[in-house]
Amino acid sequence: MKLLTKKFLTVTILVLLALIFAFPFYWMVVTSLQPLKDFMRFPPVLFPKHFVPENYIKAVKYIPFFKYFMNSVRISIMVTIGATVTSSFVAYGFSKIKWPGRDILFMITLATLMIPFVVLMIPLYIEFKSFGWLGSFKPLWIPAWFGSAWSIFFLRQFYLTIPSELTDSAKVDGASHLHIWFRIILPLAKPALSVVALFNFIWTWQDFLRPLIFLNDENMYTITLGLASFQQRHGGVEWNLMMAAATLATIPILILFIFMNKYLIEGIHITSGLKG
Repeated sequence: MKLLTKKFLTVTILVLLALIFAFPFYWMVVTSLQPLKDFMRFPPVLFPKHFVPENYIKAVKYIPFFKYFMNSVRISIMVTIGATVTSSFVAYGFSKIKWPGRDILFMITLATLMIPFVVLMIPLYIEFKSFGWLGSFKPLWIPAWFGSAWSIFFLRQFYLTIPSELTDSAKVDGASHLHIWFRIILPLAKPALSVVALFNFIWTWQDFLRPLIFLNDENMYTITLGLASFQQRHGGVEWNLMMAAATLATIPILILFIFMNKYLIEGIHITSGLKG
């Protein structure tokens, strides 16, 4: 009886928390389907009687939605590929190859996680300006091809769960480290790689500060920067259309979660017991 009560309380708390966190998304979708006059009512209409699906058609014309959308897709894909591939390769060196100073360098890599981006903004701006990259997509995706500290840490912890006997036997057969990484480690690390790819895509997709700093051409704006910029430049914003555009902008994230849910849960489950 006590066990059932504990489970009931746990499930109840989880459901309440889920409802609380899901409410902003619900409000966004509901607002996107309302006439503007209903959105302006007080108290707010939580269960609208009138739905206007045409808001979504108007939304893509209200702002250059598809231009912003494709800019975000392009940058997010480049960052995801770069961060996943390079971090995977570096994590292999930190987990399966013994070399002098490996642990010290790994700790330095982890220490970079404690440096906030606001500290790096001015140095990066000056550096990218000297490269002639300002006003292009290069500052947004090229750094990802040099690895991500969080991704390296996460993949290293996963690689430590792979038995060393597999890599040792491959070495005995004459396989190179590149062959072992590509033929043995990567196929076994699909769940962890999926988690890293998903998180990097989400972080890049919802990033606002970096595009704000490095992009100066409105035609190159990402979806987050484009929506915010349009809102600031037009005082009388039609919020129902803005919410419709924001809802459409979340579709890629929802699709990724649906199709990668299995790998996401498996990857987090395996790496939940971290090994040092």
